[in-house]
Amino acid sequence: MIAFPLLGAAILLILGRVTNRWGHLLGVAMSLASFVVAVLAFVELIGLPDGQRRQAVHLWEFIPGMVDMGLLIDPLSICFALLITGVGSLIHIYSIGYMAHDSDRRRFFAYLNLFVAAMLLLVLADNYVGLFIGWEGVGLASYLLIGFWQFKPSAAVAAKKAFVVNRVGDFGLLVGMFIIWTSFGTFAFADLGAQVGTASQGTVTAIGLLLLLGACGKSAQLPLQSWLLDAMEGPTPVSALIHAATMVTAGVYLVVRSGAFFFEPGSPQALAVAIVGAATLLAGAIIGCAKDDIKKGLAGSTMSQIGYMMLGAGLGPAGYAFAIGHLITHGFFKADMFLGAGSVMHGMNDEVDMRKYGGLRKYMPLTFATFMVGYLAIIGFPLLSGYFTKDGIIETAVHEQPVLGWLAVLGAGITGFYMSRMVFMTFFGEKRWAEDAHPHESPKVMTIPLIVLSIGSVFLGGYLVLSNRLMDFLSPAVGAPAVKPGFNPFTTPGLATLALVAVGAGFAWMRYGKATVPVVAPRGSFLTTFARRDLYGDALNESLFMRPGQWLTRIAVFFDNRGIDGVVNGLAAGIGGTSGRLRRIQTGFARTYALSILIGAALLTGALLLVGNI
Repeated sequence: MIAFPLLGAAILLILGRVTNRWGHLLGVAMSLASFVVAVLAFVELIGLPDGQRRQAVHLWEFIPGMVDMGLLIDPLSICFALLITGVGSLIHIYSIGYMAHDSDRRRFFAYLNLFVAAMLLLVLADNYVGLFIGWEGVGLASYLLIGFWQFKPSAAVAAKKAFVVNRVGDFGLLVGMFIIWTSFGTFAFADLGAQVGTASQGTVTAIGLLLLLGACGKSAQLPLQSWLLDAMEGPTPVSALIHAATMVTAGVYLVVRSGAFFFEPGSPQALAVAIVGAATLLAGAIIGCAKDDIKKGLAGSTMSQIGYMMLGAGLGPAGYAFAIGHLITHGFFKADMFLGAGSVMHGMNDEVDMRKYGGLRKYMPLTFATFMVGYLAIIGFPLLSGYFTKDGIIETAVHEQPVLGWLAVLGAGITGFYMSRMVFMTFFGEKRWAEDAHPHESPKVMTIPLIVLSIGSVFLGGYLVLSNRLMDFLSPAVGAPAVKPGFNPFTTPGLATLALVAVGAGFAWMRYGKATVPVVAPRGSFLTTFARRDLYGDALNESLFMRPGQWLTRIAVFFDNRGIDGVVNGLAAGIGGTSGRLRRIQTGFARTYALSILIGAALLTGALLLVGNI
């Protein structure tokens, strides 16, 4: 699974322009080959008894006496592998059409292959060191892909921002790994489960919070969410790959894989995960309400949906299956919508402002139909994928953490508003586009992946949740709750969620479907400005971290220049000045030296006579 995309990236990057004519085909072939291997591994795994569904593959001794490099195929890792390679391959195929006219298309596919290989290593590694290598590989690949169009200053800045913000989270993960080694003497997941109980509660809490910090960076959760919306500067397939199937799901995987440190619901670290998830799902939803850029609106949605997953992951085994289930279904319907947005941009001269769309359903019927499926899935329309998985998270949260659960219900209502707003502004109403725009349907190489993703958006959630299929499948890897929940659509939280979603969609219809949408965005209220500016996240980071960091740097430079360097340079200057003055004594004239000797002899004789008399 890992070797195929890694080999593809190596060939495309090493051979360079030689592969321009067929490089994209090689990239797709390598991703598809990885998907085939993942399917074969999945088939072999489900043919084993539950107790044997944890197959370790030893590769080599990586760090003698500390880490053996190996892979782990179990129900959790194979779910991620199928999602990464399956949805990733569809994004590769879509990119053939989307990047058809880009002169560096071969390099783009090399980076896509590298991204897939790094993400696979992250989820398949059997220890934290291997996971961290994949973790950093994903960070590198995201930097290369977000900043792929380096000629755009905004893209270059966004890539650097994503890289730097993620390093903050990575520092937390790294320190957490240090504590794991010093406390337990191993990095292997299989060994840690039995040893966590031997450590103090303070140590386990510290490790859990540090791992959560790492997860917040990769999954764009508060307070490390600021990079996600800027990452939209990359090509649209990158947004689909990063925001749907790979990078932003890595934090959820880390929390669930590290369940030994979060296992007890209500523990400080588990509660912190749930609180971060609930806060982020609301923050992302609020941001999505005010974005006119279609990709940034979807990015706010990604923040919010990953927040739901983190909320589920913070509820222990009762929420793990729903969190992973929502992660899988989200990979389908969010990739569907991101690629649908790319299809709209493809037909609208790369325009991203939804205020300059309108009425596109008549001109792009297939894109409209598939986008509508993703939209209905994400708002939780009954019987579509998101309805089953998100409702499971909400139901479990209301039972385990009522306050956070009802906040999740509120977030679902806001989701109904901002996603409906996006659909109405883009596909309904009067046309508002520029005169030189000629909207048209995208080629089949772009629409076929949309159709496949929309099919998964319809059926996958029900298949995974009903009869607890996913929960039973994952239980050997993540455990199972004492009482397995059955799906009941008529609970109070479930009915309240549907009601709020309907209210949100209705309000969006009144504002953006029935009423005229102005081409120029109105100023709006303070809350609108608050959302447009991403809840002032950048301003907060600038005030709390960047400016104090700048002053700290200036103080350190001043101390280095005037303090440390000042002492060293002052001592050198003193010796040099003294030497310069003393050398003036050396005149080079014999008479001067004779006079000096005479004066010295006289002084010495006088001193001896004085001492003799005393």
